[in-house]
Amino acid sequence: MSDVSDGMCAMAWRDNALELLDQRLLPGTVRYQRLTTADETARAIRDMVVRGAPAIGITAGYGVVLAARARYAEDPAVWQTRIGLDLAMLTDSRPTAVNLCWAVQRMAQVMVGLTGNPETRLLAEARAIHAEDVAANRRMGQLGAALLGGRGSVLTHCNAGALATGGYGTALGVIRAGYAAGLIDRVYADETRPWLQGARLTAWELIQDRIPVTLLADAAAAALLCQGQVRWVIVGADRIAANGDVANKIGTYHLALAARYHRVRFMVVAPTSTVDLSLADGSTIPIEQRAAEELLTLGGQPVAAAGVEVWNPSFDVTPAALVDVLVTERGVVLDPDAGKLARLMAIGRFQHNAASIGGTGPENTG
Repeated sequence: MSDVSDGMCAMAWRDNALELLDQRLLPGTVRYQRLTTADETARAIRDMVVRGAPAIGITAGYGVVLAARARYAEDPAVWQTRIGLDLAMLTDSRPTAVNLCWAVQRMAQVMVGLTGNPETRLLAEARAIHAEDVAANRRMGQLGAALLGGRGSVLTHCNAGALATGGYGTALGVIRAGYAAGLIDRVYADETRPWLQGARLTAWELIQDRIPVTLLADAAAAALLCQGQVRWVIVGADRIAANGDVANKIGTYHLALAARYHRVRFMVVAPTSTVDLSLADGSTIPIEQRAAEELLTLGGQPVAAAGVEVWNPSFDVTPAALVDVLVTERGVVLDPDAGKLARLMAIGRFQHNAASIGGTGPENTG
C-alpha cells in the first residue's frame, strides 16, 4: 500500500519559499501556491488554501520564517520588535485551532536571544515542528490501531489525514495503520458540508492508498450506525479543553451522540499540541463563524432562497462524556476527563512506552 503523504504533502519548504497545496481545488486540480511573505501565509490559512489544525500550525511556523526574513532585511537592529505584528496576524488568521497559536509561540520562544540573521535558526525550528508532527501521527496510528479489536468498518468525519497534518494523518493515520494490520475492511466518510472535506479530500486520500471507502451524506450517518456495520467512529480535533471536551468540524457533535446511542465507540485522535489546558471546558473554546456564502452557494451557483439568514459555525464541541478514547502521541486516554488530561500532559514527549491512562493496557498508569 502506498502512502499518499509520501508523495503529496500539504506544505513544503522549497527554494527559500513556502509552497502550499491548494486544497480548495482538490480533487480535480493539484496546484501549489508559492508564498514568500507572512501576509500571504496568513491569507492562505484564512482562505483555507491549507486547513486542518496541525497543518495550519506547521504553516504558521514557516510563516514566521518569512516574517523574520522580511523584518531583518528592513532593519537588523529592530526586527524582533517589528515582527510582533506579523506574529499577531498569523495567530489571528483562524481562531479555533489551538495548534496555530502553539506553533507561533514556539517560534517566538526560539527568537529570544537570537543575534544576527535569524532565518537559518527559525527555519530549522519550523522544519522540526513539521517533522515532529509526522512522527507523532505515525505513533498515534500505531496506538489507535491497537485499540480497534476485531476486523470491521469505521466512520470518519471531515479530513484528518495527510492533507490536514504534516503527513500521514491523525484519524486517517489510525485508519491507515488499522487497514495495513487487517483490522479495517472499509471506511465510511461523511461528505462534511459545507466545504465537503470528506468528499473532496478524505475520499481522495483513501482512494490514493487503495483503501475501500464509501461516501455518505452527513445526515445519513445515524442511519448507517443503526445498521450495525460500523465498529468505530474515528475523528480528529482542532482544540481539546482541559476536561476533554473536543472542538472539531461542525457535525462531529451529533455524530458522537448517534454513536453513543447505537453503542459504537468514538475515538478522537490528536497531538498534544491540540490540548489547551488554559480552557477549563469546551464552553470557552472560540468557534469560528464562516461566511454565509458557503451555505448559500455551491460551486458558485445559488442553492438557497434569496434573503434567507445563515448560521454557519465551522466547528462544534463534543462533550468529553461522549468520547470513549483520546489517542495522542504521548499515549491513550480512556474516558477522558480533567485529571487524566493533566496527567497526560505531564508525560514527556515521545517516551518509549506510551501511557494508557484510565484503563488497562501494557503500560497502564491509571
